[in-house]
Amino acid sequence: MDIQKMKIEEVVEKINSLYKTSQERELNNEEKELQAALRKRYIDNVKRNFRAQLDSIEIKK
Repeated sequence: MDIQKMKIEEVVEKINSLYKTSQERELNNEEKELQAALRKRYIDNVKRNFRAQLDSIEIKK
């Protein structure tokens, strides 16, 4: 699974799926690693979008 090529909606869906699974049973190591990678991808996306918004702001005096 190439996380970098996934749409952000797919990333969120998979994060939520793993969370629900973790509520039913303990995740195995592979699932925990996938969950961490997906969360990192999501957070990086949020940071990138936030930075783009900040960069587009013009301060007028």
